[in-house]
Amino acid sequence: MDSLQEAAMLGKVFDRFVEKSPISVMVRGLLERVLGAEQLDAWYARTVEKQYTRTLLFSTVYNLLSQVVFCIQPSLHAAYRHHEDTVGTSVVSVYNKLNGVETHTSAELVRYSATVLRPLIAQVGGGCVPWLPGMRVKIVDGNCIEATEHRLKELRTLQAGALPGKSLVVYEPAEGLVTDVFPCEDGHAQERSLFGAVLQTVQAGDLWMQDRNFCTCAFLCDIARRGAFFITRQHAGLPYEKVTSFCPAGRMETGRVAEQRVVVRDAQGTAYLFRRLRVQLDEPTRDGDRVLYLLTNVPLRKASPKRVARLYRKRWTLETAFQRLEAYFHSEINTLGYPKAALFGFCLALVAYNMMAVVLAALRSVHGEPIIEHDVSLYYMTNELATTYTGMMIAIPEHEWRVFSSMSLAAMGETLLALARKVCLRALRKSPRGPKKPRPKRAKDSKRSHVATAKLLMNRKGNLVAP
Repeated sequence: MDSLQEAAMLGKVFDRFVEKSPISVMVRGLLERVLGAEQLDAWYARTVEKQYTRTLLFSTVYNLLSQVVFCIQPSLHAAYRHHEDTVGTSVVSVYNKLNGVETHTSAELVRYSATVLRPLIAQVGGGCVPWLPGMRVKIVDGNCIEATEHRLKELRTLQAGALPGKSLVVYEPAEGLVTDVFPCEDGHAQERSLFGAVLQTVQAGDLWMQDRNFCTCAFLCDIARRGAFFITRQHAGLPYEKVTSFCPAGRMETGRVAEQRVVVRDAQGTAYLFRRLRVQLDEPTRDGDRVLYLLTNVPLRKASPKRVARLYRKRWTLETAFQRLEAYFHSEINTLGYPKAALFGFCLALVAYNMMAVVLAALRSVHGEPIIEHDVSLYYMTNELATTYTGMMIAIPEHEWRVFSSMSLAAMGETLLALARKVCLRALRKSPRGPKKPRPKRAKDSKRSHVATAKLLMNRKGNLVAP
């Protein structure tokens, strides 16, 4: 009996969902295995610092909000009404519990999801090609949650946007996982105030990539002191001493590259020798810059100047992940005004993204990385889940999914691969649009504020000339 047949003890109804929506089955199976109610409540009891449980379990709040994040329910209140019989408390209690979720708990949930999902990606053999062999690449960037609605009493008389918080997010492209997050309830806080927490996680052999906001003497020198590496865009305010002049390093796809050596000193005066690259672009960036300066301490034997420049271009992978969070998941729920609740919602979206990373890994293993990366749309994957999930949970009761939580790692990996083979990639293919046409100048008529589209179309037909 193969692993999929083992899971198929759920019966013919399960078989129909396997055939029609294998992605929904994969996600639901992963949720049960990694974040099932029992293991989630046990994890919460080990992790929580101050908040405690009376009658409302953490797993219940997680389940309600995760349905909003996955776009299965339009709001937390709608999710509550759908599950009111099983929640056991009032909707006010749900909001009170949510508003008190500690940022420490939210961040640990993201780390926990990455820890338990990473072995599954390795099991299905769906990891991506390493960016730089021998180094663990990590991309860090900041994310500011959009302004919320003015629902809180303190906000109702204010016109200014209400910022519920921000965070630094760490993404590892080898598995496509968000492995760490550093949330902050102060929406006005500088990202640099969170650097200390990030530096505590730096390990020897890491390769950290970030934008110029992270380019400070303390941050770069501390990474180097810990035996790790970095590639960052140089901030104009960074003090440094030139050691050598620029030496041409050839041409790459987007421009010409040159390199020099510079010294940067930390607060104690310790000198660190870094490589400084100049990239003269053929086309300006969206900010109008034609010359970029990069700093790195990656040894020349590990990466040539052109390779360093190409690696930095890939840093946009994390910004693409943020765009996907906003477009395909409900990552910024603007009705959650309390900072702890808003940050918890954002962290749940990161967990959802990690779940889809496992699904993508299984698809890469079965269908090949180039096809999945270039042809498959995450939008259609999440849309399939959102439109199928509720009906699937009605047809297959929740307790019957527990078969996934008892599977061995090998059996779960085989199940994911078997489901991936049943995915119809044609239904998930991207629909790339062509280049945007310049917007034509619009005629303004002071006498008419509206036009009838049907009349305009009739005129167009009348002007057609027969061949």
